[in-house]
Amino acid sequence: MSVPLYPSSCDCFVSLPPASLAPVVVFAKNSDRPRMEVQEVVYYTAATHPPGSTVMCTFIEVEQAPKTLAVLLSRPAWLWGAEMGANEMGVCIGNEAVWTKEPVEEYDALLGMDLVRLALERAPTAKAAVEVIAELLSKYRQGGSCREDPQPFMYHNTFLLCDRLEAYVLETAGPYWAVERITEGARNISNQLSVGTVIWKEHPELRSHALTQGWWDGVEEFNFRAVYSLEKQPVRMEAAKARYRAGQELLQGQKGHITVESILKILRDKNSGICMDSGGFRTTSSMVSVLPRCPHLPCIHLMTATPDPSKSVFKPFVFGSRVTQVPRVLSPSFGDNDPVRQIPRFQAQVDRRHELYKFHQRALEACEGNEAAQQRLQEKQRNMEAENLVLVSSLLDGTDIPNLMDLSDPFLLSVEKELALYREENH
Repeated sequence: MSVPLYPSSCDCFVSLPPASLAPVVVFAKNSDRPRMEVQEVVYYTAATHPPGSTVMCTFIEVEQAPKTLAVLLSRPAWLWGAEMGANEMGVCIGNEAVWTKEPVEEYDALLGMDLVRLALERAPTAKAAVEVIAELLSKYRQGGSCREDPQPFMYHNTFLLCDRLEAYVLETAGPYWAVERITEGARNISNQLSVGTVIWKEHPELRSHALTQGWWDGVEEFNFRAVYSLEKQPVRMEAAKARYRAGQELLQGQKGHITVESILKILRDKNSGICMDSGGFRTTSSMVSVLPRCPHLPCIHLMTATPDPSKSVFKPFVFGSRVTQVPRVLSPSFGDNDPVRQIPRFQAQVDRRHELYKFHQRALEACEGNEAAQQRLQEKQRNMEAENLVLVSSLLDGTDIPNLMDLSDPFLLSVEKELALYREENH
């Protein structure tokens, strides 16, 4: 069994009316990973697949679906799945690492990140995405090393899933799982179980297994969080509790007034640890999605593709006929020579930095130790982001809807503008 590590990492948020100021669902996630890991933003078109097709995920091959939806993914560049993402139908999913009483065993199976991508590719609604993940867990299990390192690092997963109408929290402990359905208000998840007694759906053997293990007496009201959580939490898991509470408080403080801007502030909050950089981990990429209740309005997804949201620009992506993969945020491919494909794995290191990542980091390094230069760069980044948010507002109020099909790819344009800024700063 692998040596357990417990990073303080990852927070997901969702806001539904009436917590949201407008009639929209807002989804957000900070992806906290090993600090030198590169996260790319990838786009895949919808596709059809022949009967009997399979798909190679990070470590194992699984049966392919007859049809897959177009997806936008933010993912660690070495793996197949995604930390967070959205599909063309307006479904968004993010996952978190979690450790429970169920042991984390060392074998190759589906990573939680693989499950995120598979669900986004196959599910037209958040409810359907829950069913996809539950079915895949039953058939293929979850497992495999979750970092690019010779020393295996494994965990189980919790998921926050939403669409234009509702949200779900799906939490796992090995093969077992429980789901909470959310139809209004705001909710967050961190690296701990949070589904309690209000369970919408569960693994058929969830309670009988707990009885057999002596974790539940069958008399007390069943509380998934209490029954399956570790009795003695590691130090970093205790830190996750504090971050979870801080996220709750930040959402509560904005209740009824939650907007894209207020969610961006939460993702950039360093005092809570939600925007983190410690112990070898940092926020390596961030995402915010706005899902209007009105089906005629587009869903808009804002991605950073760079580390630390407090030092990054959120750039808007809208699914449409002109959307293509943006090469500046795509990491190099190493094919069969990739260390993840070699056995034993991860015996070598490769440079996975994409172009935007390189220029972003160089610009920050050029300002290091110079407060005036740092302020100037951040002001330019915020001005650029403000322009991006103007586009978001116009799309949400319907101003640009008649021309949406003719709209040039806003994500591509935003990436190019940001690159131009960093090139200027680097000179």
